[in-house]
Amino acid sequence: MRELIFLGTGSAMVTECYNTCFLLRQPDGEYFLTDAGGGNGILRQMKRVEADFEHLHYMFVTHGHTDHIIGVIWVLRKIATLMNEDIYDGEFHVYGHNVACQIIEMMAELMLKKKDLAHLGKRIQLHEIRDGETVNFLGMKLTAFDIASTKAKQFGYRLRFANRHTLTCLGDEPFNDRCKSYVEKTDWLLSEAFCRYEDREIFKPYEKNHSTVREASELAQTLQAKHLVLYHTEDKNLAQRKALYTAEARTYYNGEVFVPDDLDRIEID
Repeated sequence: MRELIFLGTGSAMVTECYNTCFLLRQPDGEYFLTDAGGGNGILRQMKRVEADFEHLHYMFVTHGHTDHIIGVIWVLRKIATLMNEDIYDGEFHVYGHNVACQIIEMMAELMLKKKDLAHLGKRIQLHEIRDGETVNFLGMKLTAFDIASTKAKQFGYRLRFANRHTLTCLGDEPFNDRCKSYVEKTDWLLSEAFCRYEDREIFKPYEKNHSTVREASELAQTLQAKHLVLYHTEDKNLAQRKALYTAEARTYYNGEVFVPDDLDRIEID
């Protein structure tokens, strides 16, 4: 059984949880990481879920905003250290669009120690992926797509597993109809939901180009997603977030809803 492990579930400026990033754990114990949050908290979150970097060989970076990409440099440093200590086997592959790859390469050149940087382009590989391009790894097929962001270039992706079930990551901005073919009838839809609809005047999601729970749920219903996962939220009431967001989602969506907290796990088929 595959498992989604949420290392972080918060939006950019949260202080009560970590920024949104997550692992997909394969049945054989290998991991696929999406984004890395805004700092070295990624190392703590990986430790807390007992995910060994030795079993992490693939990563996808959606875009270059600080709350998604700064943690990547810590992932690279950790893996390079393991390589230097002859603990890490094989190569580490990072996928992202051209802008994300440029930012990662620049950070690495400015921040990594010489012996760590020496692995970049050799055992640590940055792969520029284009809109609509497909790659295969860990028995999965990943198709990247441009979400047509109005703020910064951003890609989502659709994963297809060997059993033909699908998982779609929409990134952290509202759905654009150009992405419909990647989202329609997906088995698992991962969507940002900055706040509840009734709290929109407090948190002003539209000014930040984000969705509310209502809009994400209406989308999932319209496009017939079987399961909906909501994250990348505000952090003002974490103790009640799961219950409140789930209740609103169920008003507009008939499928199964998940509102994870940091470190939560969800089994997927």
